Amino acid sequence: MELVVCLKQVPDPEHFSRISYDPVTRNINREGIPAVINPLDRHALEAALQIREAASGRVTVISMGPPQAQRALEEALATGADRAVLLSDRAFSGADTLATARTLAAAIRKLAPYDIVLCGNDTVDGGTAQVAPQLAEMLGLPHTSQVRAVEPDWDAVRVERSIDNSYVKLLLRLPCLLAVGREANRPRLPNVAGIMAAAGKEFLNWDLADLGLSPQEVGTPGSAIRVVDVLTLGSGRHQEVFTGAPEETVKAAVRRLVELEAL
Repeated sequence: MELVVCLKQVPDPEHFSRISYDPVTRNINREGIPAVINPLDRHALEAALQIREAASGRVTVISMGPPQAQRALEEALATGADRAVLLSDRAFSGADTLATARTLAAAIRKLAPYDIVLCGNDTVDGGTAQVAPQLAEMLGLPHTSQVRAVEPDWDAVRVERSIDNSYVKLLLRLPCLLAVGREANRPRLPNVAGIMAAAGKEFLNWDLADLGLSPQEVGTPGSAIRVVDVLTLGSGRHQEVFTGAPEETVKAAVRRLVELEAL
């Protein structure tokens, strides 16, 4: 079974307070902030490794990002993935979810054939949960999100999808795409043997020319969204303190709310 896992390198959530916004470029400044694999993408990788263990096959990890994103892929290889593909080109910078999905789709088509594409349900730096369904649409794949359990079954895969405080069971024909949630598993960590084995595994570097896309289809030109401004909103809350006996305090508070036309 051919499994493709999409990974994204994101700022370490423990250092989010250090992230700043550049009002000139309208981009997020992540300089000096440690980068890690997006937490839910780790769950997607673990799901792929478990499917491979149950049904055999190969796990390919793929990431779009700057050259330093190679470290995230190397970690994935040390964790157990079989092959890695880094999509890195200045033309890819500034991509929104649509341009990102278009770039990933072109790379995955180049990797064909494939049986299951796995993504984290969302990312901690964006949180839109849009890339997985957009990617599935571009590849023409059946898909589902919030996956909490996966079981391969011949030419299909059985999954449990979380909904509110319950879940539904689904059967998806292969090939398909799964957006994996936090409940799915507990990601494993690289061990010494895995780190040593990673050095001998296949690592591919593809740029815009390798994907056969035009500059207008990727990065900022290929994006449907533009950041025109970022505003800082104040709370604007009015605060008053009432003291005294509980009954009188409640009456005074209600009278004041009426005066403010809040009731």
